[in-house]
Amino acid sequence: MTHSALRTPICELLDIQYPILQAGMGFIARADLAAAVSAAGGLGVIGAATLTPDELLEDIRAVKAKTDKPFGVDILFAAPLQKSDGDRLLPGGVQDLVDVVFQERVPVLVSGLGNPAPVVGRAHELGIRVLSIVGNTRNARRVAAGGVDAVIAQGYDGGGHTGRVGTVALVPAVLDTVDVPVVAAGGIADGRGLAAMLGMGAVGVWMGTRFVASSEAAGHMNYKQRIAETDDEGTVITRCFSGKPARMIRNSVTEAWEAPDLQARIEPFPRQMRVVSEWLGENPYLAGRFGGNTDQGALAAGQSCAVIKEVLPAAKIVEHIIEEASAALGRLAPSQAQ
Repeated sequence: MTHSALRTPICELLDIQYPILQAGMGFIARADLAAAVSAAGGLGVIGAATLTPDELLEDIRAVKAKTDKPFGVDILFAAPLQKSDGDRLLPGGVQDLVDVVFQERVPVLVSGLGNPAPVVGRAHELGIRVLSIVGNTRNARRVAAGGVDAVIAQGYDGGGHTGRVGTVALVPAVLDTVDVPVVAAGGIADGRGLAAMLGMGAVGVWMGTRFVASSEAAGHMNYKQRIAETDDEGTVITRCFSGKPARMIRNSVTEAWEAPDLQARIEPFPRQMRVVSEWLGENPYLAGRFGGNTDQGALAAGQSCAVIKEVLPAAKIVEHIIEEASAALGRLAPSQAQ
């Protein structure tokens, strides 16, 4: 039985069955994964950061062909704004991706990095909900002022590019800061985590690492299995792959770049991506995520690896999370199960 507390305001806002939002991870979150999560009752999200506008359009239409459920697109808005050129309020690449989202009337637009304020008004005119990921209260206040419909508070525990504040400290602080719904992210991979975040006052969870280790994720099986094999101390925050702090699975590359001489060579984002690629002789993102080279690849993963034991279909992951969350909530308020 599904606990009644799992029907939260984010379910109503996004017209989804369960308060589970799949993170729009670059390279990994493509049409197959987004469609599977949405069809299972959560919100599937396409990660647009590594896509051309034509590729994004193809993925959006592929999701629509697989399910009629709501889904989203995650775009990085972090590039500096250019001077307004007619209706173009954002840098070319970002604006082109946003234009595709608007053209296709994708139900949800997520800002994975930066402030989407310049496009919120138009999104709302088209009936599109806008969410934004933040790592501190200052940015939560900023994006809320920009008109987003909900804030995703991602803690230090999460995989990939991340901030400096842990999830358990960040979520209540953001809840105290903004008046819009707050979704929790970072280090959450099962129903116990979902129940805990709902107890804090969040309206749902944004999960990345758990869905990397899914059948539909666009990544090499070696990467997925490595997540399932990694324990609670198997990840590290490093700047070696991109120049920005990112939580990655420890391997020979992260260990090598802990040396002082290499630390001194780290360039700011995004130049470090070229530096480490030249140092390795290959692109570590492609090598790890698609080539299966887990010893040298850039393997984004959160501390939630500790509770991920196997690679599963996305629908099974959603099902298990809801079962676990219902059981956890039922132990606290058994009369509310339905």
